[in-house]
Amino acid sequence: MSEVIFTESAPAAIGPYSQAIKAGDLVFTSGQIPIDPATGEFAGTTIEEQTHQVCKNLGEVLKAAGTSLEKVVKTVCFVADMGDFAAVNEIYAQYFTSKPARSCVAVKDLPKGALLEIEAVAEV
Repeated sequence: MSEVIFTESAPAAIGPYSQAIKAGDLVFTSGQIPIDPATGEFAGTTIEEQTHQVCKNLGEVLKAAGTSLEKVVKTVCFVADMGDFAAVNEIYAQYFTSKPARSCVAVKDLPKGALLEIEAVAEV
């Protein structure tokens, strides 16, 4: 049986999906974009500002599910510009210290014009 995860400490879903689903001993997050949940606006215009906010949002969703960034086993990063890869890596490494498995792809567009989106799978 699965459980829908929701927290007001992260942006609400902008479509017909949940922030995360807990299934057994795993949590599957939806992709997080750099919306500041306090304002409903993007947390900055640079890739650095947006990467910090995305990681904070993921941390809050995982916390609500009873886990943390340290227990993430897999991430998928979607970047609007692969030229931002090094900047994303530098900030990403500050949050994902356990070095989970990861895929990173460049995409044409992201929701609301975000520069970055990250989703994660974590152990509970």
